[in-house]
Amino acid sequence: MNIILFGPPAAGKGTQAKRLVEQRGMVQLSTGDMLRAAIASGSELGQTVKDVLARGDLVTDEIVIALIKERLPEAEAAGGAIFDGFPRTVAQAEALDAMLAERGSGIDKVIRLKVDDAALISRIAKRFAEQGRPDDNPETFKDRLGVYNRQTAPLLPYYEGEGKLVEIDGMGGIDEVATALDAILDA
Repeated sequence: MNIILFGPPAAGKGTQAKRLVEQRGMVQLSTGDMLRAAIASGSELGQTVKDVLARGDLVTDEIVIALIKERLPEAEAAGGAIFDGFPRTVAQAEALDAMLAERGSGIDKVIRLKVDDAALISRIAKRFAEQGRPDDNPETFKDRLGVYNRQTAPLLPYYEGEGKLVEIDGMGGIDEVATALDAILDA
């Protein structure tokens, strides 16, 4: 089963994906984690990614798609992937559909974690204070949230049109969101 966890930064996608990895053996394909690893590597690609994220922009489709494509065999061997932070644009969604179709697969469910923007800003300020992730700087985060609302939210009609979109309240506690997510996956 291949699923997309959909929602703005700090909506809880990563938390829920990690739980699904532990409990269901799925592979999390987190573009955020992949991009942070590229930055940590000190490579030329990593420096490019660092500069883009510091501005609050999104990295190019080509970079993100290449990172995802590299990890697909691992996800297939585990029986499915959790796409976390990808796709972010309709072009990426189309590229993902094509990549999966070439492999005889596809996206089964797109699960949107619905959250409130003001609550997200509060959540991110707390995470920045606790973890110090540079991409969680509250001012940078406001830019990322704006980019999400302009560029990524248009994916909702794309997946709704395919009959794959399911929404859950992402403002509840971790366990409450997990219960709703499990109900969708077990249906």
